[in-house]
Amino acid sequence: MSTPQQPTTGSHAPHHDHPHAEHGGHADHADHAGNVGPADHGGDEAHAGHVGHDARAAHGDHAGHGDHVAQFRNRFWWTLVLSIPVVVFSSMVGHVLGYQPAEFPGSTWISPILGTIVFVYGGAPFLRGAVGELRLRQPGMMTLIAMAISVAFLASWATSLGLGLDLDFWWELALLIVIMLLGHWLEMRALGAASGALDALAALLPDTAERVCGDLASTDIDEVPIGDLSVGDVVLVRSGARVPADGTVVVGTAELDESMITGESRTVERTVGDRVVAGTVATDSAIRVSIAAVGEQTALAGIQRLVAEAQASSSRAQALADRAAALLFYLASAAGVVTFVVWLLLGSPDDAITRTVTVLVIACPHALGLAIPLVIAISTERAAKAGVLVKNRLALERMRRIDVVLFDKTGTLTKGEPAMMDVAAAAGVDGGEILRFAAAVESSSEHPVAMAIVRAAAGSRLPAVSDFRSHTALGVSAVVDLDGVGVEMAVGGPRLVANAGAKVPAEVQERVDAWEARGAAVLYLVRDGSVLGAFALQDEVRAESRAAVAALHRRGIRVAMITGDARQVADAVGADLGIDEVFAEVLPGDKDAQVATLQARGLRVAMVGDGVNDAPALARADVGIAIGAGTDVAAESAGVVLAANDPRAVLSVIELSGASYRKMVQNLVWATGYNVLSVPLAAGVLAGVGFVLSPAAGAILMSLSTIVVALNAQLLRRVSLDPAKLAPAV
Repeated sequence: MSTPQQPTTGSHAPHHDHPHAEHGGHADHADHAGNVGPADHGGDEAHAGHVGHDARAAHGDHAGHGDHVAQFRNRFWWTLVLSIPVVVFSSMVGHVLGYQPAEFPGSTWISPILGTIVFVYGGAPFLRGAVGELRLRQPGMMTLIAMAISVAFLASWATSLGLGLDLDFWWELALLIVIMLLGHWLEMRALGAASGALDALAALLPDTAERVCGDLASTDIDEVPIGDLSVGDVVLVRSGARVPADGTVVVGTAELDESMITGESRTVERTVGDRVVAGTVATDSAIRVSIAAVGEQTALAGIQRLVAEAQASSSRAQALADRAAALLFYLASAAGVVTFVVWLLLGSPDDAITRTVTVLVIACPHALGLAIPLVIAISTERAAKAGVLVKNRLALERMRRIDVVLFDKTGTLTKGEPAMMDVAAAAGVDGGEILRFAAAVESSSEHPVAMAIVRAAAGSRLPAVSDFRSHTALGVSAVVDLDGVGVEMAVGGPRLVANAGAKVPAEVQERVDAWEARGAAVLYLVRDGSVLGAFALQDEVRAESRAAVAALHRRGIRVAMITGDARQVADAVGADLGIDEVFAEVLPGDKDAQVATLQARGLRVAMVGDGVNDAPALARADVGIAIGAGTDVAAESAGVVLAANDPRAVLSVIELSGASYRKMVQNLVWATGYNVLSVPLAAGVLAGVGFVLSPAAGAILMSLSTIVVALNAQLLRRVSLDPAKLAPAV
């Protein structure tokens, strides 16, 4: 089988035919929506078929993440309820707070019984997690928590059963589990599910297809699951329906909405002989499509595999808290052994056990369990209010160290729709007049280029028109009422001029040459075989893009742009915005490779895009940032999603990344610093001068440490994430 070709939207050389269709870069599209014309599409090889079922099979993973979040939430609330009487009936807590717990028959067993339930039910995730970490020989947070609650559980039962210990740690056990469950719940809720991208890919495809039985014109139609389609089958795609599999149009012509695949907002005409893409929508009429590929041979399946592989490769990084917990685990283990041996050598077995247990319990601070999750929760909330959805904490952490931001052009730096850039009138003709005449002719069309001309003439009084007609691959014409006299005028590209036998005036041609040099589409207004003037149309650059690029440069971050557009089009936009590096004429399937190329240079890359063909690149980048107005797949593949089409919001992500990382480090330093000091004191290193940190005092200091961490995290709310302030207009 030949190598699948990629969609060619936006990737051809500048326009030489009718620019109504050429604006997107296709040479010979029809003029307006619904009009038939020869096509010069490069075509899209098959993407179809079984990928939908494959992706839907992954839905279980996505649902499993939701169950995991619910598990921590439910365990937290139930454990909190059970922990309240454990704390209230603790004699140690009563002594610290100055009250005497109520006494009645059986009251002494409230804490042991409820504490055991808390240990078994609330502590189960940590005990299981510790087993997994130890099997991998990578002790971390789970191992540290499991060690502390297990030691507290055994010591407390020994105390309750009168086995020679006086270490009532039931209250400490309960509070530790409650706080750790809360931290993990907040953390899990903030992370989101990476497998959602595969669900979004599956959602692009319908569940069934209408297969044509018999010859191409047959009215005998069978509805079958898309998994039953085979290469060579012909399917009917009705108006408003999605194409079930990639293939070739064999009957009919339709304008297809390919935005879910390419990110391009305008529809593209597909007629007999053209390739069509699975998941795209026939917007205006029915077509019949011959299936070209199914299953793993399709490009959509390839995109799915790239997304899954890239997400898997980026999920192996270790969180800061886990690294800190691993260090504390080794510190606590070593301190516990030394403490026990030293006190035993000093001839005090009771002190050896008491000091060792205290060290191992205090080694797991409440503050460490909340240090990272609190920052994540607050930074996620702050980001959401600023229109930034953080889906992956590691992506947010990496953003502060980004070397280059790679922007997709269409729909990200530009608006993805044509806009009038300039007008050139023939000698003796008023530029405003020819714009009014062209807008009048185009007013009956809904094509994006026609609408751009009409918008440019907004506020002007347009003459009445009649007998509107569309001419395949040439342009459109209408009879314009000029003071009661009907005059036929036409608007179209170079083919229209050639077909009319007209000559472009020298003064107009000089302007046209300059427009075409920078990749603009050119339309002409023709009357009675004469060219009255010309218009330049280009994809409009967002007003915010220039400010975003300048602000990134001020931070020492390089800016690159990637697009399927022709080199001169891309270079013109790059020069206008001050882009450092431009990747032009890149096929959709090669965007991922360009990200890898930048990474091979040793650069940390943030990719900003909005289309399905951007999904693998978004997932492969060190940080993937999806424009919110883009497709669901792009959003699900990214670690960060921008709700608005404002590239300046990238600065908000960078600012939040730096601020949240600083808070994480500060909290970890405080939480681990407390332990570095408290563990030796609990071990009794100052016992020789009469100072030993008691379990009660250690618990109070632990609570104060937690309060400090919580208050420090709250300071994130003071960080400004307003894009307009971070990237002021230039």
